Amino acid sequence: MMTPDSEAAVADIIRAATGPICIEGGNTRGCAVPGEKLSLSKLSGITIYEPGALTLVAKAGTPLKEIEKTLAGERQRLAFEPHDLTGLLGTHGHSTIGGVIATNASGPRRIQGGAARDYALGVRFVDGAGHITKNGGRVMKNVTGYDLVKLMCGAHGTLGVLTEVSLKVLPVPETQGTLMLRNIDKAAAVGAMSAALGSPYEITGAAHCAEVMGDGPVTALRVEGFEASVAYRIEQLKSLLRHTGAEMQVASQELSDWFWTGARDVLRYADKAGDVWRISCKPSDAPALTDAAKPEACYYDWGGALMWMRVPAGTDLRARLGSYDGHAILVRGTASADLPRFQPESAGVAQLSAGLRHRFDPKAMLNQGLMGRALSEGV
Repeated sequence: MMTPDSEAAVADIIRAATGPICIEGGNTRGCAVPGEKLSLSKLSGITIYEPGALTLVAKAGTPLKEIEKTLAGERQRLAFEPHDLTGLLGTHGHSTIGGVIATNASGPRRIQGGAARDYALGVRFVDGAGHITKNGGRVMKNVTGYDLVKLMCGAHGTLGVLTEVSLKVLPVPETQGTLMLRNIDKAAAVGAMSAALGSPYEITGAAHCAEVMGDGPVTALRVEGFEASVAYRIEQLKSLLRHTGAEMQVASQELSDWFWTGARDVLRYADKAGDVWRISCKPSDAPALTDAAKPEACYYDWGGALMWMRVPAGTDLRARLGSYDGHAILVRGTASADLPRFQPESAGVAQLSAGLRHRFDPKAMLNQGLMGRALSEGV
């Protein structure tokens, strides 16, 4: 394993390489590909943190937990709620901020606050030719030519090795509240979540789980902010959704934290056998796609735009889903030529992706086992 301790050393390694390279951050995401491992564990540390400016700069190998602890000391956070899939995947170690940005890892709050790429202000990376590139800056209005920051978010290391990232952070709200609707079916749940998200009450989480609490399906809606505002918005949501006929419950702080952590980290399937898939679709398509997929378990996030499904090992879920406006990623399971991890691209998109990879990685060395939609989607 190669463990460079500087950006220059990363560039030297890539320039001298003659074979494939597997880029490793915290080794928590189960994305290993053939090639010599290049670990960024020694490129660690927060280099700049300005709480008043809501900005943080960290080396790519910095553990996510270290960043979250530092932010918590100033009552700030990463607003895109990055997930931790170690429980689901059975991996060990700690996720790194470089891995978070490289995979565009975003949790339930994405539906309101945006994804990881929306908070990435700047990046430094080494491309496949060994060139060091800097793009973006430390303020939201910084404009420096092509927006390579967004391109690197979700590229899974196929375009370059991230060495440093600049992020926008936000204050932690005073409190949160979760309204739970019980015992409505998936179609009614999608309708309720859509109505809530279309309201002026600033929903920061909208999920539906069929078996999460063992006593019937639960549809959860989260709001955050000042205590009085949260209480008011929950009461307004009750009135808005009274037509569903659902039994409504305001979750305790402990129950709310437990629910959203489980939804974010896909912990419902952590101790269950089978493959786990992540499906993106139009919320209105989710119920019909669930019926077509016939999963052993399924829950909706992002108001139904994201589905997590558990199916028997080796199931070709894409074949079951058929044609629809969206894509499916095999998050836990054995990928193969017949069952690739990422959704196969259309001919036109594949040509564009190949052109980008050739431009940034002309020797085709960086994480080349991760193909498909790796340039545009994170897990």
